[in-house]
Amino acid sequence: MESLTSKTCVACRLGAPLASKEEVHDFMPQLPNWAIVEEHEVKRLKRVFRFNNFIEAMVFTQKVANLAEDENHHPAIVTEWGKVTVCWWSHKIKGLHVNDFIMAAKTDSL
Repeated sequence: MESLTSKTCVACRLGAPLASKEEVHDFMPQLPNWAIVEEHEVKRLKRVFRFNNFIEAMVFTQKVANLAEDENHHPAIVTEWGKVTVCWWSHKIKGLHVNDFIMAAKTDSL
């Protein structure tokens, strides 16, 4: 199976398909620290990253922001002292697209 980090995001348009159950089944083992959560009836990938202090958390937040801009796919990011929570989902289709799994893997690689 091809690594998620080697894939590129494609433009997600209104009406694009949600990730299939098979894709989710294949992708989740590559993302062991991520959870699928549902907020406001929308499934999202969520992970909390831990750091020693606020500055390290901010540096990581900026790296995620740069990645998001490079791929033109943007997460919800909450930065706090010693931790950063990142949630990926596709706003246009109100759920998880293959892009979200790719971006979660790329976030892990930071």
